[in-house]
Amino acid sequence: MSGEVREESDRAGRADGSHGIRSSRAVWVSTSRQTRGGMTSFVETVARTPLWDLWNVRFIATHRPGSVVSRVVAFGGGVAGFVRALLVRRPDIVHLHMAKYGSYFRKATLLWLARARRVPVVLHIHAGEFRLFYDRMPRPVRWSIRRTLSRASAVVALGGRWAERLREIAPDARIVAIPNPVRIVGAGAQPAAGEPVHVVFLGKIGDPKGTFALLEAWSKVVANGSGVPPRLTIAGNGEVERARDVASRLGLTDTVEVRSWLSPAEVVDLLGTAHVLTLPSRNEGQPMSILEAMGRGLCVVATDVGGIPDLVEDGISAMLVAPDDVDGLAAALRTVIDDAELRTRLGLAALERARTTFDVDVIWRRFDALYRELVPASRQGG
Repeated sequence: MSGEVREESDRAGRADGSHGIRSSRAVWVSTSRQTRGGMTSFVETVARTPLWDLWNVRFIATHRPGSVVSRVVAFGGGVAGFVRALLVRRPDIVHLHMAKYGSYFRKATLLWLARARRVPVVLHIHAGEFRLFYDRMPRPVRWSIRRTLSRASAVVALGGRWAERLREIAPDARIVAIPNPVRIVGAGAQPAAGEPVHVVFLGKIGDPKGTFALLEAWSKVVANGSGVPPRLTIAGNGEVERARDVASRLGLTDTVEVRSWLSPAEVVDLLGTAHVLTLPSRNEGQPMSILEAMGRGLCVVATDVGGIPDLVEDGISAMLVAPDDVDGLAAALRTVIDDAELRTRLGLAALERARTTFDVDVIWRRFDALYRELVPASRQGG
């Protein structure tokens, strides 16, 4: 880690009296840091905070995209590394990042291994549809899920709604709500006279994220507008070619650009040119794209689903519509495109909410406090 972060880590230790805690040890387990998605964004964001040094975090990947064989190899290597860490390094705490289906079974296995060694485990649920996953499983698997949640030292939910849904599954589990973090960048400039409003979509391109409803809505936006035509950039993996074909069929190629998945640096560049972030998903956990937009003071137009209402409030810090409501989405986009004052006000309110609730400097300290609560004081000095 850079000297700047190490210095900040030392300052944090001096400030809270936890000077000795820097020799404590944590193991984080997740999908690989090259995997695309919100879980990786979370890991990369927190890895650049003092928490990583304070707890000497060792990262272990138990999954990576690819063929069945490559995934099995990744899991086998991850389990071997995890067992070595338990036996040789003896971490003070294990932090497992879990989604659903295969991710659940992988992390559940590791949780029971860690608990057999009496190591506290934080089970961090990133899946927005975890309750739906639970409901679809046969009875023995549901029993396993309840036992696994209850056996964790703490289960982290992304927000209050998700915490309640997890409590419905495992009422005796210790569940805490800690949202995803974002780095605060600050508000950018609005378009000058004669410049188009730039709307951006970031995510997996497909029907679950509302990409094709967005393209239908965009055709209405440009058909009913006047003045300088706005422009829309859609960027992500998934059905990229289908999105390009639909944009062409709807006659939108003059105002729509469809790009494949962007690197983190390219995302930063793209958001630096944006004025509106739209994510019309059918369901969501706590999307990092909305958090990143909030940290930049962008106006958000999204759907009132999943964890999105935990991030922004309709009419105050965003405009929220129903999923698959093409006309409602078109009307919301047209409103914020035409009304610069409203667009700016919503963006600044989102930025303020990000500062007070989701700032990474607030979130990493919450995890630090949780770790110290779970780890016996006798072990916190290494």
